[in-house]
Amino acid sequence: MTTAQKETLGFQAEVKQLLHLMIHSLYSNKEIFLRELISNASDALDKLRFQALSQEELYDGDESLKIRLEFDSEANTITLNDTGIGMTRDEVIENLGTIAKSGTSEFLANLTGDQQKDSKLIGQFGVGFYSAFIVAEKVEVLTRKAGTSATEAVHWESSGEGDFSIESIEKAGRGTTIILHLKGEEKEFANNWRLRSLVKKYSDHISFPVEMLKEDMGTADDEEKKEEDEVVVPEFETVNDATALWTLPKADIKEDEYKEFYKHISHDFTDPLTWAHNRVEGKLDYTSLLYVPAKAPFDLYNREAPRGLKLYVQRVFIMDDAEQFLPLYLRFIKGVVDSNDLSLNVSRELLQNDKAVESMRSALTKRVLDVLTKMADKDPEQYANFWKEFGRVMKEGPAEDFTNREKVAKLLRFATTRSEGKEDVSLDVYIGRMKPSQEKLYFITADSYEAGMHSPHMEIFRKKEIEVLVLHDRIDEWLMSHLNEFDGKSFQDIAKGALDLGEIEDKEEKEKQEQASKEAEPLIKRIKEVLGEEVQEVRLTHRLTDSPACLVVGDYDMGMQMRKIMEAAGQPVPDSKPIFEINPEHPLVERLNKAEDQRFDELTHILFDQAKLAGGEDLKDPASYVGRLNKLLLELFN
Repeated sequence: MTTAQKETLGFQAEVKQLLHLMIHSLYSNKEIFLRELISNASDALDKLRFQALSQEELYDGDESLKIRLEFDSEANTITLNDTGIGMTRDEVIENLGTIAKSGTSEFLANLTGDQQKDSKLIGQFGVGFYSAFIVAEKVEVLTRKAGTSATEAVHWESSGEGDFSIESIEKAGRGTTIILHLKGEEKEFANNWRLRSLVKKYSDHISFPVEMLKEDMGTADDEEKKEEDEVVVPEFETVNDATALWTLPKADIKEDEYKEFYKHISHDFTDPLTWAHNRVEGKLDYTSLLYVPAKAPFDLYNREAPRGLKLYVQRVFIMDDAEQFLPLYLRFIKGVVDSNDLSLNVSRELLQNDKAVESMRSALTKRVLDVLTKMADKDPEQYANFWKEFGRVMKEGPAEDFTNREKVAKLLRFATTRSEGKEDVSLDVYIGRMKPSQEKLYFITADSYEAGMHSPHMEIFRKKEIEVLVLHDRIDEWLMSHLNEFDGKSFQDIAKGALDLGEIEDKEEKEKQEQASKEAEPLIKRIKEVLGEEVQEVRLTHRLTDSPACLVVGDYDMGMQMRKIMEAAGQPVPDSKPIFEINPEHPLVERLNKAEDQRFDELTHILFDQAKLAGGEDLKDPASYVGRLNKLLLELFN
């Protein structure tokens, strides 16, 4: 082996910490390392097969697509070799020198010391290769990119501490060889039966053969027993079924096999919540196997992160993240699509404009929503876990998927004035509990559940025992701007526009309100003169029972929650003035009506600022408010 250009490079500081945690405390199941390495090898073979469709020269020599697993119990090593795409020197540094490039800091922030919980995090950060260090004290990687010469190979080596070395070598064939130098206490893995059982347990579904020496060929332990002049040609045999799982009939697949295949394609360490395996024949011919994960990945809310299904065309791998088959709000779904109706040389641009893809996208979206609906109906507890992980992205659905808006809306869950803060009430359940005369679905948006529950706007609804949806997620106001109605009933933001409870209020109540409005006209006029351009309108309230005043947003104005989000993002916010509503039956308003001009001005501004605070708004001039309040307190005590 010829070496040159050897250099030693250091891992990032965060990577050192992560490696230490992985090696010493993170994994509760050590044997998982083999599944991860075989999965990576399978991916490398998939990528070669795809690229070779347009570059036949990548298939150098007679090397078939396979994975070979060997061990040496005397040297205490395991060697895994694939004939896949391989890596260049730059790719080795990028892929093996940096862990979870976009998420290392966040990953470390999520570690809790709970071994079982932490091990579930690993699959969310793409660090499967480094699981090798759980059992190995040193790892070597020898790799040569397909299509390059033997002298362009690379040797990477690390003990999983502070650095790694990299040098140029010669390597006869394309692909990657990984050599694990096992720790002394991990000798059990340098064993024929142990390795075969792990391959059958975790990688039986890999669509490429995983080969090991035939059992009667022996191992390095048997070499000394053989005569010196005896020439033995090693014979290998395939130890896995090497059948693409999604191509098999559902009746022939066990539940554990479905779960292990999910872990293979997702690099997740937890079982999926559920899955759907379907074969479609007719106008379109394709197979899909779709999984709903149990845990959200760390980058779920990054809409630019790679996402999508694994795409095969007639069992030939095309791409890892085929995002065209599901809408963005279902980006957490993992799975495989294999079609006979797509061109093998299809590009991303062509794929987006393919009518077959549009038809498949529509059908796959419907299938996912059907699976989630079935889960919600049959297993509410499991769906509650799903909602906790993925509810926020599901709320993007009504805006992005007009066709399935009603289906998505049925899957949404909200907190209400009766749910004690839990987001577990569906719109169907809410409608089922509505008063007979209630015509609208009432909701309020707030920074928190508690803020919504204690909002002045709730008072009339509390008095009349009307249930209200309490929306306290940052995305909720944006959601409701795209969800105008459900099941033929419109939504009403109780903090926007004029409040009309319809038939819930009887004729006598409405007549009383009209009379009170006429009597309060002089007071309303005085308040409007004091507040001037600060308000759009001053009017009598029909929503307050205990508070003296509140602020209301115009029917078509942006709510407080959305304004805060836009301001935090540095985006311009359209100018709008609130509507100031007063409660004429409140003692403070009664005193205000009798106050002299100067005191009237002070009390009016105090009530206006208090209404802002009660609505969750920040005061532009808090010092003035405090000054007025102190002045009033001094007058009371003098």
